[in-house]
Amino acid sequence: MRLLRGAAVLLAAVFVTLPVRSDEVKPPEGFTSLFNGKDLTSWKATGKMDVWGAEKGVLYVDKGGGGWLLTEQEYGDFELRLEYKMSKGANSGVALRTPREGDPAYVGMEIQLIDDEGWPGKLADYQHTGSIYDVVPASKTNNKPIGEWNSIRIVCNGSRVTVEVNGQTVVDANLEDSKEKKGAKHPGLSRGKGHVGFQSYNTRVEFRNIFLKPL
Repeated sequence: MRLLRGAAVLLAAVFVTLPVRSDEVKPPEGFTSLFNGKDLTSWKATGKMDVWGAEKGVLYVDKGGGGWLLTEQEYGDFELRLEYKMSKGANSGVALRTPREGDPAYVGMEIQLIDDEGWPGKLADYQHTGSIYDVVPASKTNNKPIGEWNSIRIVCNGSRVTVEVNGQTVVDANLEDSKEKKGAKHPGLSRGKGHVGFQSYNTRVEFRNIFLKPL
């Protein structure tokens, strides 16, 4: 009986000292998280704020009307990593180096996110996921099925922009090559820094594990 009581005390002590498990993903070394996992602190919408929300480690947009949700802070050269999940027919984007006023696709840059396979209309080459919208088309689509989490990695280093979708490089561009042809319509190609953010367009899109490392 005494041995059993001692074993029970020892087992209880082990459970007390074990760390609490957490599903929260820590930023990779050198990165900081742009999203605290619970609310929209440090983010501000250019449209209706109530279209945007946060819960259980996910930042989401439910529908159109929210404009763009942008970071309060500006960033210049950086590596951005995040995961996103699309609903059927969804359209969104990642804003880079954008000012708060104007359409980020032109006054900054937009990396397109869209349901490539399920979009009801015909897409131009520069409208596919991973493209620098209206500037550099993605070389391929590399989506996971709707409802699954995708990963995207974006590196902005001077005029060089690289985009990887689910581990495959789809854009590796020098913006200098596009300025002569696109610069008048896309002054954002010459911007050195600006806000980062996401687009509200139509249906629900979710984002998580949003990590950035300045370069």
